[in-house]
Amino acid sequence: MRFRTLVSEAWRSLAANASTTIAATMTVLIAMFILGLSIGLGSWALSWSNHVKRQLVVHVYFCTQLTCGKTATQAQEEKIGNLLSPSNMPEVQSVKFVSKEEALKIMQKRSPELTSKLAGNPFPDAFDVTPKRGEDVGKIAAAIPTGTAVGVENVNYGKKTAKRILRVARVIEIVFLLAVLVLLAASTLLIANTIRLSIFSRRREIEVMKLVGATNWFVRGPFMLEGLICGLAGSILAVILLGLGKAIALPAILGHISDSSDAHALAFLWTAFILLAMGVLLGAAGSGVTIRRFLKI
Repeated sequence: MRFRTLVSEAWRSLAANASTTIAATMTVLIAMFILGLSIGLGSWALSWSNHVKRQLVVHVYFCTQLTCGKTATQAQEEKIGNLLSPSNMPEVQSVKFVSKEEALKIMQKRSPELTSKLAGNPFPDAFDVTPKRGEDVGKIAAAIPTGTAVGVENVNYGKKTAKRILRVARVIEIVFLLAVLVLLAASTLLIANTIRLSIFSRRREIEVMKLVGATNWFVRGPFMLEGLICGLAGSILAVILLGLGKAIALPAILGHISDSSDAHALAFLWTAFILLAMGVLLGAAGSGVTIRRFLKI
């Protein structure tokens, strides 16, 4: 019975104050729409940066007669292979052995014009080492000994390029986190301010309710329910707009950029759930917190 009273009071208030109800709903709509865009774009950027980091590989090239004066022995190659095994080096995810014959075939497919006149096979045996995290390429490379004594001619992981990729990925992560935090704070302030204006216009009604003996929670209940309804309505509208944008605008955008199957945004259902939860939470909490100052009579 009491809950039914709260619902009927909240619904009556929403209908009687249509302008402030619409303003609060539109505020939630705008805030959640921008937040949804940020989550989609930010999660895609994070996924793309992780995809690029996964492409960082450490190349270990063994000695040949041409480069070191003598070719690395099988025992030397096995020793380096054991050193690079994931059991001995936790930073390593996988190790692939590329023989000189396989390296020549790869180059013949990639650049046939450069390999058509070769008198012999100049390529060395090599290991392609994939790290568990892109940030570990430098550590892995530093742990591999070089020189004719161990049979390793060179260790290469594109140091400058790797540092640039990792720096860009780090910046993307920081910007995404800051953008979400700023948008959450801005959304909270906008919604709370709109609700404050709605409550301020009805302060006389609150004073009368308090004077006739209504408890704080009886007064706060309808306002929190109003905020919840406005938050839910605004979030639903934001999800609908984002869904339309995903169906109409996204295919056109993806047609002009490089799309990778390994780079993807957060699933739309999860984004919709986050927006609905945030809208309801901000609407109800904004009403409950804002009305406190008007309950001190």
